[in-house]
Amino acid sequence: MNKVTIDGTLYHREELCKRTPAPFAADSPSHRQLSLFLKEWFSPTPVLTLHTSGSTGRPKEITVRKEQMLQSAAITCDFFGLKAGERALLCLPLQYIAGKMMVVRAIYAGLNLLVAEPSGHPLAGIPQRVDFAAMVPLQVYNSLQTDNEQARLSRVARLIIGGGAIDQAIEERLRYFPNAIYSTYGMTETVSHIALRRISGVKADDCYTPLPGVTLRLSEEQTLIVDAPRVADGILHTNDIAEMRPDGSFRILGRKDNVINSGGIKIQIEEVEKALRPHISGDFAITSVPHPRLGEAVVLLIGPGSDPDRVREAVSQHLPRVQQPLYLLSVEAVPHTGNGKTDRTASKIMASEKIQMPGIR
Repeated sequence: MNKVTIDGTLYHREELCKRTPAPFAADSPSHRQLSLFLKEWFSPTPVLTLHTSGSTGRPKEITVRKEQMLQSAAITCDFFGLKAGERALLCLPLQYIAGKMMVVRAIYAGLNLLVAEPSGHPLAGIPQRVDFAAMVPLQVYNSLQTDNEQARLSRVARLIIGGGAIDQAIEERLRYFPNAIYSTYGMTETVSHIALRRISGVKADDCYTPLPGVTLRLSEEQTLIVDAPRVADGILHTNDIAEMRPDGSFRILGRKDNVINSGGIKIQIEEVEKALRPHISGDFAITSVPHPRLGEAVVLLIGPGSDPDRVREAVSQHLPRVQQPLYLLSVEAVPHTGNGKTDRTASKIMASEKIQMPGIR
């Protein structure tokens, strides 16, 4: 594990650590970021510092052992049967765990790592067949919009999608793809995913199945408790509200800190967004603001490309009265974190600032 193949060329630990910049044939921002990560990975220190996404608050800094990342890579590579020489696509930012783990998997399994600049169209410049890739939902959505990229997406032998909710309409399209496509569940603290849900083919399911070595249970508040000793130290108490089936598989309903208490009714943000997603074409997010009578009022932020009148009609037709937003705000852009998730804290601040302005309701 002292070497890695990048864009078809084999590099050894010694040359990667000594050369500045690294001796890659390409000299793109992603290759430079990769060079920095590989120097850190091959350094003598046994740990790395990671940052959480910050979707529900400030990003946290955590320290993980490289051995834990290798264990995570082993679990994923074994599950998908990845073999030396197969092509893995790196199209996610290396600032986050998802991008870093694609590199570690390539090192662990001897994969040929194809490097693409992180963008909304990761397959646009990748004519080769890809054996394994990880993408966020927006990249998958964009790839489905052109025939050429959709065809390339269908030829990715194993595709994992993480970092946010997958639109129901997209899931329906992916269900009929010939390749193996999975939604992932995990967090930075578990150095990538610890459970997978098949989206495509006859084995498609609406529940996640824990990977080998992972044990799950529910707290009294119905939040998921994770015991994954190969990839995380100690028991992890998450804020993810879940339902579990007798066989140990589970479905995520939303986050505990994404519950809006409006007039004594508890409203799960993710459930409202899921109901609206097929009916709103542009970017949007559900959030809340303090309200003197209700305690909290539901707010719907909509970005460019959405007609407010059509959105109001969709809300009235597809949401029960108690879940319908009291405020509908058109904004220049719905806040997102660096890895594409809705920035819940920034969304709430944006809503509070705008609703305090006269005339906005």
